[in-house]
Amino acid sequence: MDLGLKDRTYIVTGATRGLGHATARELVADGANVVITGRTSEAAADAAAALGPRALGIGADNADPATAERLVTAARDHFGALHGIFISVGGPPPGSGASGETANTDEQWQAAFSAVFLGAVRLARTAAGALPEGGVIGFVLSRSVHEPIPGLTLSNGLRPGLAGFAKSLANELGPRGIRVLGLIPGRIATDRTKQLDELSGDPEAAQARSSAAIPLRRYGSPEEFGRAAAFLLSPAASYVTGVMLPVDGGAQHGF
Repeated sequence: MDLGLKDRTYIVTGATRGLGHATARELVADGANVVITGRTSEAAADAAAALGPRALGIGADNADPATAERLVTAARDHFGALHGIFISVGGPPPGSGASGETANTDEQWQAAFSAVFLGAVRLARTAAGALPEGGVIGFVLSRSVHEPIPGLTLSNGLRPGLAGFAKSLANELGPRGIRVLGLIPGRIATDRTKQLDELSGDPEAAQARSSAAIPLRRYGSPEEFGRAAAFLLSPAASYVTGVMLPVDGGAQHGF
C-alpha cells in the first residue's frame, strides 16, 4: 500500500534514538523528509546522517520557547514545506508524589512541565499555524494517560493533561483539515523501558512479569512502533483524528 509519504516533510522531536528515531526511519524509508531533533547538535547530526539525505538534524530543547519556530522555519527553508510534526520527548525521571527520599522535587516538576507539557503544547501550536490542509500533529504519550504507572508520578501527572490538550486541538483544527492524534506505547524494547525494568532490582524478572501480562507475550520493537506511527502520520490515515491509539500488544484492557 502506498502511504502517500513521498516528498512530504515532518518534524520529529527526540529522534536521535528510541521511538522517535524509529518513526523517522520509517518515514524516510517511504520517501518522506524529516527534521529530527536531539539534545545536542552533534547527536542530531549523527542520527540524521544515518538516515540519509532526506534527514536534517538539529540540536534543540523542547523546553526552549524559541525551539518551535526554529524547527518550523528549518523545515520550510531546507525542504520547502511542512506537512506534519511528531512530538516525542524523553520520559521524566522516576519518583513518587509523597514526601520522602523518592519524592520528585519542585525543580523536577517544573523541568518536566516545561519539557513534557508546555514544550509539546508550544510545538503543536506553532506547527498548527504553519500546516496546510491535510497536515497532522502527533504526540507520543504514555499508558499513564489511562492509569497511573507505579514510580512515575511526573508522567502520571502530565501525560493525561497532554492527551486532553491533543483531543481539544483535534476538535479545533478538524475544520481546517488538520488531524491531531496520540500514540500510547506499551512495553517497547527501548533504553527507557530497560531503565524502568532495572528499577525493580531484577530486570529479567520484571520483563518476564510484564510480558506475561501482554496478550502477545512479548515486548514490542521500536520498528513496530515506528511503522504504526508512520501510517498514522501519512495521508493513508486521512480519516483518523482525535484518537489516542495504544501500540502495546493488547496490554490495555479497555477499548
